[in-house]
Amino acid sequence: MSADEAAENVSRVTMNIFLTGVSCVGKSTTGKILADRLNCQFYDLDSEIEKYFGESIERLMSRYLTGHSFRYEIGVVVLKDILFNRNCSNSVIALPPSGLMDAYLGTIKKVECIVVAITDTPDNILKRITFYDVDSKPVDKHLTDKEKSYYLKDIKKDITYFGKTYKRAHLLVDIAGLSIEDSVTRIQDAIQSRTMNLG
Repeated sequence: MSADEAAENVSRVTMNIFLTGVSCVGKSTTGKILADRLNCQFYDLDSEIEKYFGESIERLMSRYLTGHSFRYEIGVVVLKDILFNRNCSNSVIALPPSGLMDAYLGTIKKVECIVVAITDTPDNILKRITFYDVDSKPVDKHLTDKEKSYYLKDIKKDITYFGKTYKRAHLLVDIAGLSIEDSVTRIQDAIQSRTMNLG
């Protein structure tokens, strides 16, 4: 199936599409392209949180002792604003790695949606790793072999930890070895298959 055919079929269903996965797996990149193909709005929750509160994620998180309290007092406030105050019934939303935990999950369950967990290999994710300063400005950093080893272990830990929540997603899509465009098409095909089964 072509990308255009997939987009036409998926766009017949009015609902929100949530993308989750570990950091740097490609949620924002694939999400923007997917939203463009479907002619709908794209939201990156982390970016929307920063816009809403006028501060970087890191500065906001530094005020909270746990990720749990941050999600309840900051993250879910913005997610609810997107879903219920912006007339947002047909969009693609990139969630943080914790997107299927506690407050976020409870809010997602209140809307008609398809949740897609995106996976890739640790090595591929490492190649896409990006760094930001405390104000969310990109930092150019060239990793040594020792640093690559450290971050690879960190990525594997995140995959294990957050991967436990993926069973709460409607779809699990592996994009290992695919180009960005092909990754989006695979996600579209998975969504289309599910909507056809629901219909």
